[in-house]
This record gives sequence, C-alpha cells and structure tokens, in this order.
Amino acid sequence: MPFALAGCAPVAAPHPAIHPTIVSLNPCADAILAEVADPAQVLALSHFSHDPRATSLPLAVARRFPVTGGTVEEVLALAPDVVVGDSFMAPATRSAFARLGMRVETTGIDRTVADSEAQVRRLARLAGHPQRGEALVRRIEAALAETRRPRERVPALLWQQGGIVAGGDSLVAKLLAHTGFASQAAARGLGQGAYLPLERVLADPPRVILAAGKGREQRHPALRALDGAVYAQIEPNLLYCGGPTIPRLARRLARIRDSVDGAST
Repeated sequence: MPFALAGCAPVAAPHPAIHPTIVSLNPCADAILAEVADPAQVLALSHFSHDPRATSLPLAVARRFPVTGGTVEEVLALAPDVVVGDSFMAPATRSAFARLGMRVETTGIDRTVADSEAQVRRLARLAGHPQRGEALVRRIEAALAETRRPRERVPALLWQQGGIVAGGDSLVAKLLAHTGFASQAAARGLGQGAYLPLERVLADPPRVILAAGKGREQRHPALRALDGAVYAQIEPNLLYCGGPTIPRLARRLARIRDSVDGAST
C-alpha cells in the first residue's frame, strides 16, 4: 500500500549541507527553484516539467533535473530535506512525508504579481539563497516597467484550449490590463474556466483575439478572416505560472499591443 511506510523511521539521516535538498511536486515551484536553488539541491522536479504541453520551464533546462510522479515511495528514495507541493496536497500524503522526517512546504495560486514575488522570495529563502530571489524579483519588476502600455485599453479575448477563458481575478488578466488590454471575457461576465463557443466569438468579436492553444476553435480560419480584428497566438505554457514566466508573458503581450497600434495607423 502506498502509505504503509508512513510509520517507519526515515531511511536516511537529514542532509548535513547548509542549504537543504529539495524535491518539488509543483510545476510552478519547479520554475522558480530552477533559478534560485543550486542544481545539486534540487533532487527532482515534478513530472509536468518534462512534458512539453505542461512545463513552464524551457525543456532543455527542465531536463537537467530528474523528475518524479509524486508518489511517497519515489520521494522517500531521494530522501530530501524538504518537499514542495501545492495547497491541494492530500493530507495523508503530507502526513506521510512529515512522519518520514521531511519538511513539507506548500505553494498557492498566484493571483497577483505581488503574490508571485512573495512566492519567489519564500522559495529562495527556503533554498538558502534569498539574494537570488531578489534578483528574480528585480527582473520581474524591470519587465513590468518596460511593458506598461497606454491607459486606453483595447478589448481582447484570451481564448484557451477547449474554448475556455481566463477569469478577471487571475494573474494573466492583470497582466493583460498592465499591457494595455481590457478583458472581453470579464465584460461578458465570464469567470475562470468558463466555456465560450466559437459561434459567440464570431458573432461578437473583440478587437484582439489571443489564441492560446491548438484546438479547432483557436485555429479556425474564420477567426483570421474577421474584419477589423487582430488575431495573435500565445504560447499556452506562458499562462500556467508566475515567477520567471511573468517577464516572458508581459513582453509577448506588449509586442501584440504594439502591433495593434501599428495596425491602426
């Protein structure tokens, strides 16, 4: 049984290094830890980071690290000092890690840039390298200063795989506003993960369609043929996490916003 080991003593003594060894089970923590921890500290990332469809890391970077499927047995075999998971970690799993002598840290969903920067700082302190966290925060802030666009916002629809939209309380919605866009999903009263069919988009198109996915809806030729609408593609893996993804997404959105201004002249 997966948790039969929960009552046993740890199979390895805590690592004597000053900086703790870490196993991450959270793909968003993966992306931060790959920047703020020493490579030798990160014993494994989550399996999502080796999946081109799910990773928030460049694959070449992610593949420098082992991954696990997140089972207690796999993590126990690595004997990390700290396990980083998400706030949805099952209580039984968390208890098993704790009984085996592993500190458990969980991370939540970043809904604002401030949330994300706090997460960066926390993981950098956890890894013993707070200065690297501050350096990443400075990079985020520099990218935001560079990508701030006019207060006049252009209506835009961020349309993801499966025809779903981002909610107005999401980090990506705030980055849309920062780079000069107004969320049409919010204007339509649609919340996080709401479904918006192709027919409704074609009947009432926004000024900008940001297609994030390779589904039939996002790639439909009728979208590109809409008169007066700008169609642009967004890499889906820019939308999953904050941290080091924020500068990449902000710059991508700002380039699209600039192209809208160019198309209007």
